[in-house]
Amino acid sequence: MESALSALLGALIGGGISFLLNRQQFAHQQRMLEQQHKTEFMAESTARHFLSHKSFTDRSFETLRAHLGGFEDDELRKILVRAGAMRVYREDGSEWWRLLSRMDEFIERKQLEKITREI
Repeated sequence: MESALSALLGALIGGGISFLLNRQQFAHQQRMLEQQHKTEFMAESTARHFLSHKSFTDRSFETLRAHLGGFEDDELRKILVRAGAMRVYREDGSEWWRLLSRMDEFIERKQLEKITREI
């Protein structure tokens, strides 16, 4: 009985140490990847910032390109998709982007505008 309890205790301690070491190694690898791809991470973060502005649910591609300079157009579009955005075209053919997480807000604003116009 004592040997089984000792084996169990040893396995628990060994497993706990292994878990902590793996967690620390994973965090280190994640930091290293972020450093290697810092430009892309920061570009996604900046894109989310512009697309999260409280007054605007949509941003034109031209505005985003102006503030996220240094990227080819298609690379910028990939960054926007990775940031959680979707592209829409307006009636005039211009390209606009909005976060998927803000779709409900966009729909509510459109419905409110429609009601306001009817009054």
